[in-house]
Amino acid sequence: MMKLIDLLTLAGVDSSNFKIHCARGTHPTPLEAFFDGKFKQWQEFQSKKNFQRKHILSLIHLGGKRWLFAGFYEVLDVKKGKWRKHDCYIYSTKEINGLDHLTGKVEVIFDKSFRASYLRGEKYVDQLMIAAIREQRLTIGDFPGFNDVLLSYPMLQTLVRESTPSWKSILSSIAGVYVITETTTGKHYVGSAYGGDGIWQRWATYAKTGHGGNKELRALLRNKGKDHAQHFQFSLLEVCDIHSSDEHIIGRETHWKNVLRSREFGLNKN
Repeated sequence: MMKLIDLLTLAGVDSSNFKIHCARGTHPTPLEAFFDGKFKQWQEFQSKKNFQRKHILSLIHLGGKRWLFAGFYEVLDVKKGKWRKHDCYIYSTKEINGLDHLTGKVEVIFDKSFRASYLRGEKYVDQLMIAAIREQRLTIGDFPGFNDVLLSYPMLQTLVRESTPSWKSILSSIAGVYVITETTTGKHYVGSAYGGDGIWQRWATYAKTGHGGNKELRALLRNKGKDHAQHFQFSLLEVCDIHSSDEHIIGRETHWKNVLRSREFGLNKN
């Protein structure tokens, strides 16, 4: 099994002085930021001076011992700043060119059984072993099936912005009932979509506005701030034929509101 550092060295990378960033986090996760093309910006906001080296070798956790190589960056500068009203350090970095054939394609095995996320390169780099090199850069991927739809708000925004073909074609062809979960409280909002382009059209409105025009969600974002939509999670409860009557789908929406008690304990008001 080949080491990641050997592959980077073959590509001409100067890896003599670097930190390994084992990226984890939420709202958005580093993988969501990567899919959205914003991982560089995501990484540049730090609560401490975590990158006191010339370079950063970035890995994104995929689960278990699996990590995705997310690029090699030069540290240009750092200054104090604010992120969502919190004090932080804002780094200026530059992604090293010439690694397009590796970034987002190399999966690494790294058995990291400790919490630290900012590691001295010379201590751990020999433990980063290449598990696979994908032909294509990792993306959100194809539609997983109706029973496996579970999207964070940033992932929904990426799907809608890129009009990901399999998701758009399938969600445009169905009507049905969906649930939005506010992940900091666990409260549910049950909604439905019918006519037009079905679920896709309805969810595209959420991707654009956060609240989708719903009075309850608009009030929540007005109180918590527009960025609070980052805590929304989308899933399907019931799929219906796109030609089903409005009355039938509204009836199914009412059923799920009763099941989840989303009027008494959630975000539905009617």
